[in-house]
Amino acid sequence: MTTATLTLKDQFPGLAGGWHYLDTAATAQKPQAVIDATVNALGRDYATVHRGVYARSADMTLAFEAARRRTAAFVNGAEDEIVFTRGATEAINLVAQTWGVENLEAGDRVLLSTLEHHSNIVPWQMLGERTGVEIDVCPLTADGRIDLDAAERMLTPAHKLVALAHVSNVLGSVLDVRRAADLAHGVSARLLVDGCQAAPRIALDVQAMDCDFYVFSAHKLYGPTGVGVLWARKDILDAMPPWHGGGAMIDRVTFEKTTYAPAPQRFEAGTPMIVEVLGMARAMDWLTDVGLDRAERHERELAAKLREELGKRNDVTLFGPADSVGIVSFALDGVHPHDLGTILDEEGVAIRAGHHCAQPLMDHLGVPATARASFGLYNDDSDIEALLKGIERTRRIFG
Repeated sequence: MTTATLTLKDQFPGLAGGWHYLDTAATAQKPQAVIDATVNALGRDYATVHRGVYARSADMTLAFEAARRRTAAFVNGAEDEIVFTRGATEAINLVAQTWGVENLEAGDRVLLSTLEHHSNIVPWQMLGERTGVEIDVCPLTADGRIDLDAAERMLTPAHKLVALAHVSNVLGSVLDVRRAADLAHGVSARLLVDGCQAAPRIALDVQAMDCDFYVFSAHKLYGPTGVGVLWARKDILDAMPPWHGGGAMIDRVTFEKTTYAPAPQRFEAGTPMIVEVLGMARAMDWLTDVGLDRAERHERELAAKLREELGKRNDVTLFGPADSVGIVSFALDGVHPHDLGTILDEEGVAIRAGHHCAQPLMDHLGVPATARASFGLYNDDSDIEALLKGIERTRRIFG
């Protein structure tokens, strides 16, 4: 049987044996096509990039830069607007420590939201400690969306950056990025969007969204770990100073002075994540072939079905909007999420339990942690049934 004729679930060797994996928001399982591409890049095709004069290095360089073009197409950007990073966290830190240091000063303000992941909070706090920049926090609507009406009231000319999640990793709520961009640009602020949870399930178009920075990680969109993407407008990248120093990001080095390569190479010091970048490009091909519209529709349907079933129980509290995309967070009365996760594991069901790197959101919700089920393209009704069965067993254990 060829890969093309396999069912989606059968294309994922990590799911063999009937494992019910509901932790895709943390990291996605990998299809065989991505595994094969990664193995070939690490073995049969392996060589360094950019500096070798032999044929295989030239071939690998062509493949690496083709992956940059593939990534640009994935977000509808230009290839010289794509910076490869170690992940979304590094991408946000890169922006904070280059653009932020150059453009923000004491008295300036950054607007975040209550539901942000720690990776879109801590770098701005670190920048504030260094520069005196202050942070404001946009509240949420009653059903767990970023309240853009409140953001509109809060924004002032002192705000130089708005940094928001496209999709909440806890609530599954989706940001109207274009409206957020309009609001930010209305006060001459830049908009950075954390797209980690959006990239695997929503078709991206940075031109239509009109954001200024967009970041995401490969491992959540069925690709390898250790690699991610910063997209930024070309004029912004060109004005940003380098962050890491070393090989590959230079033009000319002397002991008296160093000049730097143009963007994006200026931000990619050292030997890059060659294998991981090629694996990420293959994941984008795979996901595009399956269809991002299909992914969004499928994962919305599964989330809605799970919310409907959990809503029938009087011992479950649901968090987030009814139309969450692929992510359902909940609490089972009298049972800590870690205990629930442990019992579910005995039933062959994997969920996430904890604060999900969103402790300010947990404080807002009034809980120390939640249980989170998150879906991928490989999930189906059997995973929901197994989860519900495990919850019922947990209820019997705890009474």
